[in-house]
Amino acid sequence: MSLITTDEQEALRDVMRGFLQKYSTEATVRTVMDTDAGYDPDAWRTAAEQIGVQSLTIPEEIGGGGYGFAELAIVMEEAGRTLFPAPLLSTAVLATTALLAVDTPVAHEYLGRIAGGELIATVAVAEKALHWDPSDIATSADQDGGAWRLTGSKPYVLDGAQAGVLLVAARTAAGVSLFAVEAGAPGLAVTPLESMDRTRRFAAVGFDGTPATLLGEDGAGWDVVARVYDQALTALACEQVGAAQAALDMTVEYLNVRHQFGRPIGSFQAIKHRCADLLVEVESARSAAAYASAAVASGADDASVAASIAKVYCSQAFYHVAAECIQMHGGIGFTWEHPAHLYFKRAKSAEALFGWPAEHRDRIAGLIGLTPA
Repeated sequence: MSLITTDEQEALRDVMRGFLQKYSTEATVRTVMDTDAGYDPDAWRTAAEQIGVQSLTIPEEIGGGGYGFAELAIVMEEAGRTLFPAPLLSTAVLATTALLAVDTPVAHEYLGRIAGGELIATVAVAEKALHWDPSDIATSADQDGGAWRLTGSKPYVLDGAQAGVLLVAARTAAGVSLFAVEAGAPGLAVTPLESMDRTRRFAAVGFDGTPATLLGEDGAGWDVVARVYDQALTALACEQVGAAQAALDMTVEYLNVRHQFGRPIGSFQAIKHRCADLLVEVESARSAAAYASAAVASGADDASVAASIAKVYCSQAFYHVAAECIQMHGGIGFTWEHPAHLYFKRAKSAEALFGWPAEHRDRIAGLIGLTPA
C-alpha cells in the first residue's frame, strides 16, 4: 500500500489542472451552476476524449484507461480545487465502481458508454438516512411476469436529474439488490431539488411500478453498495482536500496584498497563528485522504475505517478553512461576488453528503468493535 504518488500520477495531476484552468474558472463555474443542466456538456465530452477522466478505472478491454483508484483520487482532488461543476463523483466514482463490481454484460455496456463520455450515471441508495445502511432501504422490487418493477422513493440522489441511468438499491425477498433504471422509464419521477450548493445537483426520485434490470445476483446488492460507499467517502475526502487547499491559498494571497497600518495584514501575529492552524488542518486532511485512498486502492482490511476517518476529518477541516476564508477576507468575503462563499457552500453540502461526521464516528466505533456495528 503506497502513500507516495508516481511521476505518471503527477503528470496526470498537471494535465487535469491545465484542463480545469480552461474549463472550470470562477466565471465558468458561476455560469454553469445557473444553468438547468448544472454542467457543461462540452467540458464533459472534452474530459472524456482528451484526458479520459471518466474512464480512468475502467479496464482497457471495455474501453477504459485501465488505471486504479489512486489516479481517480488525484482527479478528484484537482476537481475540488476549482469546484468543477460536473457529474464526476456520481459517474466516475459511484456508478463506475458499482458496475465494475457487478461485472456483467449489461454493466460492461454501461461502462463503455461512460468511458466515451456518452453516459452520465449515478447510484441511488439512501432514503430516510443520509448515510448508507441496509436497514434504511425500503424501496421494493417485485417480479411481474419475469420482469422487475420498483416501488418507493429516494429523496436525494446525486445528479439524479442529469443521469441517463440510475443504479438503485432496492429490497427483494432475497435481500438488498441492485437494479438499473433508464431515464424516462415508465413510473419514474425525477424532481430536481434546490440546494444551497449550486455547483452540485440533487434530485428526488420516485418509482411507481418502474421497470428495472437486475444487476448481478438477487440479494447480493449490499456487498456492491458497501464497496461503492468506501470509495465514495474517500473520493469525496480527496475533493475536500483540494477545495480546502484552494480556499487557504486564496486567503493567504489576500492577506499578503491587503494592508493596514502600512503593512500586510498577513504579517500580524494573530493572523499568522490562525493561518498556521489552517495549514496543519489541511495537511492532516491530506494525510487522512491519502491513507484512505491507498487503503481503498489496495483493498486493505481497514479500508472502511480509513474511509470514514477521512470523511470525518476532511469534512471538518474543509468547513473550518472555508469559514476562516470568509472571516479573513473581511467584508468582501461576505459578498456574492467573491468566490469564498462558493467554497463555504460546497464545504457545508459535502459535510452532509454520505452522512454527517457524527454518523461516521459511530460507524468507526462499530467497525473497530467499540460498539455494535
